[in-house]
Amino acid sequence: MENWKEFAEDTIAALMEDGSDPDAEYTIEHHFYHEDFTKLEKLAVEVFKLGFEVTDAEEVEFEEGGSAWVFDAIREQSLDADTITADAVKLDQLAQKFGVDYDGWGTYFEGGEEGDDDFDDEEEDDEPRH
Repeated sequence: MENWKEFAEDTIAALMEDGSDPDAEYTIEHHFYHEDFTKLEKLAVEVFKLGFEVTDAEEVEFEEGGSAWVFDAIREQSLDADTITADAVKLDQLAQKFGVDYDGWGTYFEGGEEGDDDFDDEEEDDEPRH
């Protein structure tokens, strides 16, 4: 992506507009994928060394055919656009070094008080916003 800072600011603005808690800690998930498990695994080790929690790689199949291995690098943090942007740039560059695709980052809505979410059960989903 050309402008990670703009993406971070837009995503954070959308969360705040939806009523997400500005003071909450957020789970920021950075997404990686590649067809070669070995390349992905080597990157995951380096990302772990940077202090991220790394999920186990999973194989996914694409609707249009083919498959790839994916993993997420996770960090709990505040919604600070500068920090998230710095992580995205660093992780994108590291992924390029290993020949792996970085697919950006996402997070989840965080409500205020317990049970104070503005979403109906039917509207709420567990997909990251990105």
